Amino acid sequence: MLNYIEEVNTNIKLEEGKKTIEDILVKVYFEEGISTKELARNSILPIPIVAAIKKEFIKKGLIIQDRGTRLTAKGIRFVEEQLGFKEINRALYMKLLMEPWKEHKEIIEIKEELKVIFNNRPQVDVTIDQSKSSVDTSLKRAILSLKNHTLIGKRILCIGDDDLVSVALGFLLKRLFNNTICHNTKITVMDIDKRVTDYISNIAIKESLPIECKCVDLRIPLTDDFKNQFDCFFTDPPYTLKGMNLFLSRGIEALKDDSGLTIYFSYAHKSPDFQLAMQKYFLSMGLMISEVIARFNAYEGAGVIGNTGQMIILKTTNVTKSLIQTSYKGPLYTGELKTTIRFYRCTKCGEVIKVGVTEKFNTIEKLKSKGCYKCNNQAFKLMKRINI
Repeated sequence: MLNYIEEVNTNIKLEEGKKTIEDILVKVYFEEGISTKELARNSILPIPIVAAIKKEFIKKGLIIQDRGTRLTAKGIRFVEEQLGFKEINRALYMKLLMEPWKEHKEIIEIKEELKVIFNNRPQVDVTIDQSKSSVDTSLKRAILSLKNHTLIGKRILCIGDDDLVSVALGFLLKRLFNNTICHNTKITVMDIDKRVTDYISNIAIKESLPIECKCVDLRIPLTDDFKNQFDCFFTDPPYTLKGMNLFLSRGIEALKDDSGLTIYFSYAHKSPDFQLAMQKYFLSMGLMISEVIARFNAYEGAGVIGNTGQMIILKTTNVTKSLIQTSYKGPLYTGELKTTIRFYRCTKCGEVIKVGVTEKFNTIEKLKSKGCYKCNNQAFKLMKRINI
């Protein structure tokens, strides 16, 4: 079938990108009889631009003007088969769009299904800046994707996914399509931690989720089969400017070449000076800040960032570019830029044990797993930390 969205965009040359044109068609699919004025308000476009887009769709036989704007049988077929909305639970879809953060019965049920999966995920590896997001947070990210029309029928990339956002996306899709796999959405996970990719792969097979996992070191350039492939991506990168720069650069290369594509960028709340430096990087990459949602993310055991983080929604533009296209050999993670030694006291025998990247135990998790070398106790209290 012809790509009508591409054809309309060629004729209109909309600066906002093809996604805006597609969103208008989907809006008409769910709200038959919608007015041009309402379409313009919803898409934040001038009425003459929306009227021109409608005219193009009418020429192609996808839309008719009949007591408002409606899809023809050909238009319905295109939205369902090509855009991926066939057999979707329309009532649930509209309910989540209108009240995305309400504790709907279906959302509560998904959370219950996810709890065991999240509880059994691999332990965090703090040497690569991992920190576990809560079930609520990962599912909120999935709902945010639905709210921004980057879920149904899309190719989604998760760059680093110890938060299991891919799994939350998959479970939300299953519920939206009544526990079937009758949709076109494809999710790809890139992570350097093979424990994470193996765990997600096993869940995907067991639950019939459309997820493919690749063990990838982002220091190495992406292969051509990953470039210009995706409609959006999620990332919760290392909390360093160098790590942020690398993760965003690789993600930009993976995105399709179009403006208006969405990047879901989770990051710690930082000082004004640090965030100014972040924004300078965004500007140099040609990215626009669309929205900042403070305290959107909640983490388990991440006291160093206050157990919370912000969600920054970025959009691509016509000048978006990756800043790192070759191999990266510099420091990346927090521990590589600032070496910290922590002193833990065993709660049983009182022995003090050092933990850090230069020590026998580089994380408290590994110390707890091994136990105190004097008494095998697995409980410790942090006494002090020093930077070296």
